Amino acid sequence: MAETGHFQEGALVAVLTAEPIGRPLDYRAPEGGCFMGAFVEVPLGPRKVLGVVWGPGEGGYDLARVRGVSRVLDAAPMRDELRQFLLRAGDYTLTPMPAMLRLATRAPGLGDTPGLRKIYRLGQGAPDRMTEARARVLEVMRDHGGPGFVLAELAAMAGCTTQVIKGMVKSGAVIEVDTPRDLPFARLDPDLPGKALAPDQAAAAAHLRAAVRKGAYGTTLLKGVTGSGKTEVYLEAVAECLARGRQALVLLPEIALTAEFLDRVEARFGARPGEWHSGVTQTERRRLWRMAGEGGVGLVVGARSALFLPFRDLGLIVVDEEHDTSYKQEEGVLYNARDMAVLRASLCSASVVLASATPSLETWVNADSGKYTRLDLAARFGVAELPEMRAIDLRTEAQEAGRWISPTLAGEVAARIGRGEQAMLFLNRRGYAPVTVCRACGHQIGCDHCDARMVEHRFLKRLVCHQCGDTKPMPTACPSCQVEGRLAPVGPGVERLAEEVAARFPDARLSVLSSDLFGSARALKEAIGSIAAGGADIIIGTQIVAKGHNFPQLTLVGVIDADLGLQGSDLRAAERTFQLMRQVAGRAGRAEKKGLALLQTHQPDHPVIRAILGGDEEAFWRAEAEERRAQGVPPYGRMAGIILSGPDLQPLFDFGGALARRDGPLRRIGAVLYGPAPAPIARVRGRHRVRMLVKADKAAPLQAALAEWVAQLKPPAKLRVAIDIDPQSFL
Repeated sequence: MAETGHFQEGALVAVLTAEPIGRPLDYRAPEGGCFMGAFVEVPLGPRKVLGVVWGPGEGGYDLARVRGVSRVLDAAPMRDELRQFLLRAGDYTLTPMPAMLRLATRAPGLGDTPGLRKIYRLGQGAPDRMTEARARVLEVMRDHGGPGFVLAELAAMAGCTTQVIKGMVKSGAVIEVDTPRDLPFARLDPDLPGKALAPDQAAAAAHLRAAVRKGAYGTTLLKGVTGSGKTEVYLEAVAECLARGRQALVLLPEIALTAEFLDRVEARFGARPGEWHSGVTQTERRRLWRMAGEGGVGLVVGARSALFLPFRDLGLIVVDEEHDTSYKQEEGVLYNARDMAVLRASLCSASVVLASATPSLETWVNADSGKYTRLDLAARFGVAELPEMRAIDLRTEAQEAGRWISPTLAGEVAARIGRGEQAMLFLNRRGYAPVTVCRACGHQIGCDHCDARMVEHRFLKRLVCHQCGDTKPMPTACPSCQVEGRLAPVGPGVERLAEEVAARFPDARLSVLSSDLFGSARALKEAIGSIAAGGADIIIGTQIVAKGHNFPQLTLVGVIDADLGLQGSDLRAAERTFQLMRQVAGRAGRAEKKGLALLQTHQPDHPVIRAILGGDEEAFWRAEAEERRAQGVPPYGRMAGIILSGPDLQPLFDFGGALARRDGPLRRIGAVLYGPAPAPIARVRGRHRVRMLVKADKAAPLQAALAEWVAQLKPPAKLRVAIDIDPQSFL
């Protein structure tokens, strides 16, 4: 191999594939040779699979049996920065490299050759005869938009045959066009003027621009109250990054936020950025993946997995709402996108901006210790003022049975409607009722595949398991005792709250915002746009309403059950309740009229409730930090969760017990092992779950000890071992 990283034809090269083999395999370089990092197609058994040239081959065996690389793909080679990121992230999360590579190659058709292809777009005509299949095709095309679909993908998404779509081309309802594959994205103009910034915003923007100009790694916490204009400030950092010819990535926690954000980007830079999330078509995912590597896209807006795109020159990563729990991947590769953003930026000399009104304690501590720079936006943008916050003590309210809106809150809602303003009622429970119980025998209807109660969704007329998604029709008789007519809902969900609102305020226009009530991101966007334009008097919502939406006429937020998140033994229960309540309250009074946030609680003297109402956020973080420090838990200690799962329970305890008896590698680093014990949700999708927890000092070499520990025993067939470094959930 020459110093350029080029392997001559016939040389042995190690190729890493995404197949679960665990290590790179040796192949011979093809005609013309290949470069380090090249994406290649190689034979594996009878199949041909995608891989990356990972280094020189090892040899040491019969070289006559080594097969050749089939071909080198027409794609930008993987840069060493991304390779190092995958290695470091894999080491940290204890993930095999094939699984890490899978994250970095999650785009279809990467092996396709360049050239023209047929894509299908929405036309102006109408089908000569409307059928259910044709209606589904039109619905999919309206919901996803974009530059178009390839035929097979559109047929799969609409659940119809390709002939249905081709038949719609004849009537002009669908247009078939030949288009070049994977065109670059429109250039974003960083020199267009942004919004006029207030003095503290301008100072923060100047600081972020200077950090990007340095071209070196650094992380900044951009902390600002809801409505303080954090987005406009960090878009100035994006402008600086684009002006320097580098690429920027903005991570958002919810697809629902993407549409509004894309409009703001287009207003600022004159064009739309690239998108990477589950709502984007496979055609667009492939195009974005290739353009990221070639430099044909300047700004990418996406979900957590966008971190693994093969950027040519990444200069800025923004993690918006950095405290949001959706940044933690809880299945497959278990990683936290906030932490991985910092790691990737450190490897490619990029700036990181962590933006939040209520930062995670880990980020707050890093800023407090000086590891991160901290910028504060203390005032709301323009004339908007922060809402007043008060508690409603439910112990003193004359609450009627079966009602959840207190008289005090009902009176405030009525006053807002009377003035033509909007009120929001927040309850972090989807569905109609969290539990359905039989009044005859006491049976609670549970999921057949999980140890979880099924939630009644009255709008759907079904029971839904929020763990595995399984549904069944709402029964008329108890499944246990077969008695008819005695099943009763217990506790409120947003649908039941909507029923109460409709009865109490029959003339009010009501809108319910809950993720399970919208079939697509487009439908949710339309609902949010309608509310913002004044299309509802009362909004009822789950935590989806806490995330960045701006409703100018909203002046009252009522939290139905502020105590809900304080229950249970979760390490982060206080922190998450504090964040959620502050975020929800921040929806009120974002325009000229001052807002009011009312928290219904049975515990008005609870330290978290008092901290929320008092507004002294720094005092809350300091107290929470001291409590964690005293317990030696994150961010002042290290934790790892070990989740054993399988079809039968006893083998899990047997294997967990055997592991526990061989805890020498853990004891050598001073770590403490807890368990095995049944997981709080002990069965999901038909698989039993047992948990173990390892706790260690912050400086302890935890990953090496864990790897040595679990390698001592081979799990039996059908038993899976998952290791979760820095667990966010303990369920």
